[in-house]
Amino acid sequence: MKVLDPESDIAVARATALQPIEDIAAKLEIPAAALYRYGPFKGKVALDFAAKVVAEKPPGKLILVTAISPTPAGEGKTTTTIGLGDALRRRGLRAAICLREPSLGPCFGAKGGATGGGHAQVAPMEEINLHFTGDLHAIAAAHNLLAAMIDNHLFWGNALRLDPRSISWRRVVDLNDRALRQIVVGLGGPANGDPRETGFDITAASEVMAILCLAQSLEDLEHRLARIVIGVDRDKKPVRVEALGAAGAMAALLRDALAPNLAQTLEGTPAFIHGGPFANIAHGCNSVLATRTALGLADYVVTEAGFGADLGAEKFFDIKCRKADLRPACVVVVATLRALKMHGGVSLKALGQENAAAVQDGASNLIRHVENMRKFGLPVVVAINKFAGDTSNEMKAAKEACRIMGVQAVPCSHWAEGGTGAIALAEAVTRLAESDSQFRLLYEDNLPLADKIRCIATQIYGAEEVVFEDEAARQLAKFEAAGFGALPVCMAKTQYSFSTDPTQKGGVPPNFTLRVREVRLAAGAGFVVALCGSILTMPGLPRHPAANDIFLSEDGEIWGLS
Repeated sequence: MKVLDPESDIAVARATALQPIEDIAAKLEIPAAALYRYGPFKGKVALDFAAKVVAEKPPGKLILVTAISPTPAGEGKTTTTIGLGDALRRRGLRAAICLREPSLGPCFGAKGGATGGGHAQVAPMEEINLHFTGDLHAIAAAHNLLAAMIDNHLFWGNALRLDPRSISWRRVVDLNDRALRQIVVGLGGPANGDPRETGFDITAASEVMAILCLAQSLEDLEHRLARIVIGVDRDKKPVRVEALGAAGAMAALLRDALAPNLAQTLEGTPAFIHGGPFANIAHGCNSVLATRTALGLADYVVTEAGFGADLGAEKFFDIKCRKADLRPACVVVVATLRALKMHGGVSLKALGQENAAAVQDGASNLIRHVENMRKFGLPVVVAINKFAGDTSNEMKAAKEACRIMGVQAVPCSHWAEGGTGAIALAEAVTRLAESDSQFRLLYEDNLPLADKIRCIATQIYGAEEVVFEDEAARQLAKFEAAGFGALPVCMAKTQYSFSTDPTQKGGVPPNFTLRVREVRLAAGAGFVVALCGSILTMPGLPRHPAANDIFLSEDGEIWGLS
């Protein structure tokens, strides 16, 4: 029989009395008539109200929370985002947070949920981590409807003269399933269509997900869906969704999903949780509509970008901010002493032993991320997310590394203490946010696609050279010739290292080469995806998936989510 852990995240969340979602909305002056309830503690903000806020309200200060390269020791971007939002409200400021929606893949795989931890969580925890308001299901349905309509078009004569070999539109499912990475459809005879190779990606990697996160209205949503390129015709000309006549039906499936979701932290801070792309294979940011709505309603909005700053933060700036004309005020880079020790060469099993020298060595990873954030012209503060086993010598080593590069390091205990444990961080952030931001993008629109990739690889990752495999080089040339050269680039690579080798921890590996093996066009979302190294868009389950530990109690409650 499985034992319920009273100290687990889900137990802490369930022990907290939540406020009715109408009361959370009222803190931002969202009227009840503009809120569509999904049960007592979560809801959606009406699109017409969100549009009015975006159009009429001056924006508040936007704070980005990012992190060092992730390790199994944990860093805590989401926890820090939540703790900082709670701390800002404790200081009497009107604050809100903007997070991404969890994917079922990590929830049942290795990473777990995405609702924070300890006393810095958003709630209702189990509902957000599982089905929430159904947004990811709607995205998968819209994506797979298009896949079905493509195969149906081929079956009924292929009036568009679409080259089946060129079809780039795969299918998606919101689970980790390596067996679906490469499949053959159309088997079983002529009645089932012509056989062809395709595959599945995880829903978070869908271009429809990116479109939902970047669209700013229903009209914009449908226009972006219509611009999706699904392949080329026999004359090598792009074939778009608008030619297939699928955009209207896809938009209909996504109509309700586009409205921003509102939930709450355990301390009652309003939390917009909307959109869920992964930053290692997609652009990794909360939706533009949710962020801009929050900015119109709050004085301070704290948001996160996925994985390390080399991935999530760079895409937040060069894709999301570029597309939505957002100007962040400052950046918080999150680190833990445990993670710094791992970057310094300490194994996971040995993290309980004091090792200030390893913290100092591992700080090379932190230093690189801070330097990268400064390249965007933004002030930076380091949040050291404290663990119970941290020692004063290790903390001193981390602070000294930060002092040398001229950045403040703020120890935080929001996991154990909630907003109270992040008050010092909130004070540092408000000081930085009031300074003059010189925010700038890393590259200009008119730079060729290959040069944009080189710019990110050399300036952010520290690569000495970029090599394009033959197929990737051909794809880039085709995209440029077809008029897509002005699009930004979404890099897809391992999150565990600045390089494409996940075993290369610490700072930038010396003399490394970044290899681009494939390039995909996301014309509806408005960017080009460069797949580097062995990165995959459909993860697999680990040897012991988290799903093995999730169960229902005798009274029907969900336990085991983390």
